[in-house]
Amino acid sequence: MLIVSCKDDKDPVTNEITGSLVHNSNCKTFKSSDRNSEIPDSLSCVNYAYDTLNHDIIMKHINAGFNCCPGGLSCEVTTHNDTIIIRESEKEQGCNCNCLFDLDIKFQNVDPNKYIVKFIEPYAEGQEELVFEMDLTSINEGEYCVVRKGYPWGG
Repeated sequence: MLIVSCKDDKDPVTNEITGSLVHNSNCKTFKSSDRNSEIPDSLSCVNYAYDTLNHDIIMKHINAGFNCCPGGLSCEVTTHNDTIIIRESEKEQGCNCNCLFDLDIKFQNVDPNKYIVKFIEPYAEGQEELVFEMDLTSINEGEYCVVRKGYPWGG
């Protein structure tokens, strides 16, 4: 009896969505008149642009709340079914104050599908969650905002 089996030595490549923080602004001060943002401090917004050729997304989280002296910012990106979860964090709480930052996050291996995007923010407890649908089958860019009234946001 002869048994023949074929097995591909290469494991299939998984195209799991990955993401990382690529840039963040300094602490933004809204008390002065030199505001560079058109987005008021009472809003937390996400702008995104999808690159259909490279399957990348650049997402900017505008007015993310953190400690004034975070010692470094980061985010962890995970997926669960059609949901992309971005957990934002800071290294330390070095000062006795909080302020707003803009974060640029790059995602890779993103297929043109419909997704739910959910941000988990350390200082937004008790406020409206930053969760929205992103339909990359028909629109390559978009913006979503929520109103924030608790410190460090205005309102």
